[in-house]
Amino acid sequence: MSDHYFSAEPASPDERRTLTLRLAGRSVAMQTAPGVFCPDRLDSGTAVLLNHAPAPPEAGTFLDMGCGWGPIATTLALESPDAHVWAVDVNERALDLCATNVAAQGCSNVTTARPSQVPADVRFDLIWSNPPIRVGKKVLHSMLLTWLPRLVVGGRAYLVVQRNLGSDSLAKWLVEQLGDAYEVTRLTSVKGFRILEVVRTSDGGPTPLEAVEDTGAPASNTDI
Repeated sequence: MSDHYFSAEPASPDERRTLTLRLAGRSVAMQTAPGVFCPDRLDSGTAVLLNHAPAPPEAGTFLDMGCGWGPIATTLALESPDAHVWAVDVNERALDLCATNVAAQGCSNVTTARPSQVPADVRFDLIWSNPPIRVGKKVLHSMLLTWLPRLVVGGRAYLVVQRNLGSDSLAKWLVEQLGDAYEVTRLTSVKGFRILEVVRTSDGGPTPLEAVEDTGAPASNTDI
């Protein structure tokens, strides 16, 4: 395959279809297309995150890291209309779909952006993500060390990772990399997925890396 969900510009035809699913307690119609992550359904890991992560705060600055066609960003925007949600992805088609989908739900509190378009001084109260495990360790670790250090003190991140794709070793790596300024715990385990909770407890720890490269990465099935 030369066309991956983490390609910057998918080569597959932009043939859109509509999925009807339930987000934030309501039925919503969402557009999807080939060349993005899980275009035919709501991914099982994303569903676990949406159903089992704690309710988001009423307000604040939120991040959907790797937004795809937008189910997480849409949920956050609907649940917390007074929040500002950044929906970030390297895939241009995904960003366009996400923008279309949040607009269709009347959400004006979402900004879709490539990583390099997020101002360096933006900090986050909440991060939700189904991170792209199959981009490989190097890219995934760079992404996490770019965005997690941008949590405010007291800010929280919820990451859903399949157990057999290395959720436990990822949790251990996060503890080692983030240091004493963060707490990393397993919030819950559902249907083979772990939700990892990362809480920034104090200043300190690693500084954010430069924004993740906007280009796609070669496919990798390497576990974390």
